[in-house]
Amino acid sequence: MSHAHTATLIVLAVALIVVACGDRQSQPSRAAPGDSLTQRQRDSILAESRIPGARGVGRARRLADSISARVRAADSVDLTP
Repeated sequence: MSHAHTATLIVLAVALIVVACGDRQSQPSRAAPGDSLTQRQRDSILAESRIPGARGVGRARRLADSISARVRAADSVDLTP
């Protein structure tokens, strides 16, 4: 197996983990009572902050959104002849 192929598999595995863990709106929130922000909104605020590594949150969210869109597109393909 080539180095490029191995790297691609690692990136895909990480992306799948991000997608699997990405949509937490159906899970109970650990936010303070009365917090009206969604997890996505909190992630967006964090991604725009100056906290070290915070930009990675935005990149992970964009990657997860991109993969989710591709999965939805693949699911909607009609393979009937």
